[in-house]
Amino acid sequence: PRYKCGISKACPEKHFAFKMASGAANVVGPKICVEDNVLMSGVKNNVGRGINVALVNGKTGEPLDTKFFDMWGGDVAPFIEFLKSIQDGTIVLMGTYDDGATKLNEEARKLITELGSTSITNLGFRDNWVFCGGKGIKTKSPFEQHIKNNKDTNKYEGWPEVVEMEGCIPQKQD
Repeated sequence: PRYKCGISKACPEKHFAFKMASGAANVVGPKICVEDNVLMSGVKNNVGRGINVALVNGKTGEPLDTKFFDMWGGDVAPFIEFLKSIQDGTIVLMGTYDDGATKLNEEARKLITELGSTSITNLGFRDNWVFCGGKGIKTKSPFEQHIKNNKDTNKYEGWPEVVEMEGCIPQKQD
């Protein structure tokens, strides 16, 4: 059987299926899929260097927005403004590509921690990271994977291997 987004098992009722992958080195962009809807991918040509973000309505599962923020050559200010504008009850999915950490500052990391991330505080140069959290959740998200950039263990020259994650996001109840 094939499940939504190609995940390994069906999600229970009132849950949204998701699957995501970080980028591979600076060659293959990240991919984010929710409820069989590919929100971001290299094929869709809507991913870029830095942190790629997809926003999904926590009640309906409908896609709201996708953006990427260059954390190597770009400015962190638009990313911070974007994070602050996210409405309560929104599911937030993030994946790095190439380098997602160089321009991250304390404020940006704090805002991502508030979405449920525990790894963002340690995210470093060219680390691979995928995360799914939510605006207004009071807990740490179970959906997070982080691989450090380490020249002794990197799969690609200068980059760690792709990090993939799948799961079932509980639907926001009133």
